[in-house]
Amino acid sequence: MTKKGIVNIYSSFNNTIIHVTDTTGAETISQVTAGMVTDKGHLQGSSFPAMKAAKQAVEESLEAGLDEVDIQVRAPGGQKEKIPGKGSQPAIRAISRSDIEVGEIRDVTPIPHDSCRKKGGKRGRRV
Repeated sequence: MTKKGIVNIYSSFNNTIIHVTDTTGAETISQVTAGMVTDKGHLQGSSFPAMKAAKQAVEESLEAGLDEVDIQVRAPGGQKEKIPGKGSQPAIRAISRSDIEVGEIRDVTPIPHDSCRKKGGKRGRRV
């Protein structure tokens, strides 16, 4: 019997967070950030630490007995950026090249449905 899990990748401009859970999302199997695998703060949002973090998360999830995962990619969303940061693609690539089988890849970035007013006032931000 195969054990399935979910890999949640939150990729912003400053950091990449990889969170591996079971299918319900209740039990955390692994949580690694790009800031945990690099000692340079300005490299947290780049691609290489994100790839190293993904490899470490995959190793921890293989030890826990996961065979198959679904990937959910998330950007900051809302009134902020709707496009994931630089670390999302290398993280997905590192996970798919590992021994874990990848099911589906989804974008779960929250999209506002005309909720709050944007920052900047009536005439916008004046430079």
